[in-house]
Amino acid sequence: MPRVALDGFTSVPPGRVATIVTSLEMTSPPSIKAEALKRVAGELVRVDHPGIDWYRRLFRTVGEDWLWFSRLRMGRDELAAVIHDPAIHVYVLRVDSCEAGFLELDFREIGQCEIAFFGLVPNEIGKGLGAYLMREAITRAWNAPIQRLWMHTCTLDHPSALAFYRRAGFRPYRQQVEIAADPRVNGELPRSAGAHVPIFDR
Repeated sequence: MPRVALDGFTSVPPGRVATIVTSLEMTSPPSIKAEALKRVAGELVRVDHPGIDWYRRLFRTVGEDWLWFSRLRMGRDELAAVIHDPAIHVYVLRVDSCEAGFLELDFREIGQCEIAFFGLVPNEIGKGLGAYLMREAITRAWNAPIQRLWMHTCTLDHPSALAFYRRAGFRPYRQQVEIAADPRVNGELPRSAGAHVPIFDR
């Protein structure tokens, strides 16, 4: 039986950042409404054997405003072992030959797929590309023989992220509190990153 946390405050040490992580899932493909099928000026392309430097640059461009740091903390060999795994599918979203976002699907667990990363570069947010990218993510995931598609979001992400994922057909099933080293304090990201999240380093 999972341990139930007591109500009240939990101290966060200096140099750390706390976030509430919500995990979501769907166990059958959703029906896609006709109005959601409008075309956008974008193309989603799978990247075979992505370059480490290219991947890190795009990951940082998409995730810096939201304090994405997990892949920045991996060494080159560790990161290569993940993104070069045949069960990891990395896609880049191109708009007018420019990189507008990326998607990463993780099929390493049999019968399941995780939308490991999903996001747009800052200047492409709010143009309808997110709905297109999510529709493609769901379609490509369910084209494989899976029984469950899942993902997570957190309070560092865009404030509309959780509602967006629910509209796409995902159901929240778990919430957790994560405390990690603040990437702005240890120099992994500039102090200007994640302006919506206070830095606590005394």
